[in-house]
Amino acid sequence: MLVSDWSAPVAHGRFVALPSRITASPTLHSAAAYSSPTFRPLRYAVLGAGFAGLSVVWHLLKHSPKGSNLRIDIFDEVGIGGGASGVSGGLLHPYSPKEMSALSKESNSELGGSGQCFDSFIVRRRGILRPATSMKNLSVLLDNAQNCDASCRIEIIDKETAQELVPNICLPFNSAFYMPQAVNVHPLQYLQALFLACKNLVKELSDSSHGLKELYLHKKSVQKLVELEGDYDAVIICLGAKADMLPELSGRLPLRTCRGVIAHLHLPGNSREEYPDHAPSILSDAWFAVQGTRSLHMGSTWEWKSRNSSPDVSVDEASKALDELLPKVSAFYPGIKDWTFTGAKAGLRAMPPLTPQGSLPLLGCVNDFVGDNCTCKFWFFGGLGSRGLLYHAWLGNLMAQAVLSCNEELIPAELTSWKNINR
Repeated sequence: MLVSDWSAPVAHGRFVALPSRITASPTLHSAAAYSSPTFRPLRYAVLGAGFAGLSVVWHLLKHSPKGSNLRIDIFDEVGIGGGASGVSGGLLHPYSPKEMSALSKESNSELGGSGQCFDSFIVRRRGILRPATSMKNLSVLLDNAQNCDASCRIEIIDKETAQELVPNICLPFNSAFYMPQAVNVHPLQYLQALFLACKNLVKELSDSSHGLKELYLHKKSVQKLVELEGDYDAVIICLGAKADMLPELSGRLPLRTCRGVIAHLHLPGNSREEYPDHAPSILSDAWFAVQGTRSLHMGSTWEWKSRNSSPDVSVDEASKALDELLPKVSAFYPGIKDWTFTGAKAGLRAMPPLTPQGSLPLLGCVNDFVGDNCTCKFWFFGGLGSRGLLYHAWLGNLMAQAVLSCNEELIPAELTSWKNINR
């Protein structure tokens, strides 16, 4: 099961099938006629091996027509989780800190029960604590707490209770919001496990007479979409901020790029104080995701309009990031002064445009962008911004069903309306 469906990504050490609330279109299995033994297999190319790309692969396999032959090629020059997905903070909860958009409410409706078993190598820690930092922030969080999803309840706690969880935490408004069922996911290991789950599913489907399934990862980039024309039934572009580097899409996607730096901190060996073993991670104007009693990640910066997609962080960039993040974290956790900087990683987010409905991801067919008389369908799935971990499973499900049925109408109109924006 994909982790952003809220119930556990693994159960007793293995992935389990994702239950879909979306009923497949009657035309969803029409592609089977083209993948019978007398015809070539269905062939799909997925560009990008982050949250979006691997979610699409998983759902293409899950929803592929029974008995069909299917081949999926993943193209990513770095490999699994090599982009922004792999270095993200991994704090997973269904509540926006600023607003509860219509899309967020839809996503919350898919979140399953919380009683499942989490595999420790994917989930670092349970629980997220969010201090109230302003009256506006307090009001929004109170509303979220009063209307919280049953699978991830929010507890309103006072300073004394909060300090039992995290000693010496500061609460400017004497209130904090605790989500005991929220989790801190290890994003890179989750993505690697999801890719392994896809490979296992390929074998399982092939062995159970569901037709021959094939999955290949190619560590190379695609320079032009037209390179793939004629080789595939569909190409799904899940490249995040790098999608704009494709000549067919350059300047035509209403994405806003934003580079974020995440600092890695460690308690020195001579420090007697440790972060409590069962204490939650903390989310505020800045956040820290606890890796262990003596290790945490702190983030994130927001460098708008950056084009730098390298995960490497220079000494100067790291210094600027610390100057920005440490005062924000010190405001609620003064003990951060005792931690030592050990390194940093960065990712380039692809932020969606601002609309009256909120900041909604971008999905849809982009054949009109690629050219006339295309023999295959080209699809785009991006603009997840900083919410990829929350949305990727649900949206990957929508995208896969639209691709298999060649029917863009299976995608909510709010998520395809970006194509009508004047660029």
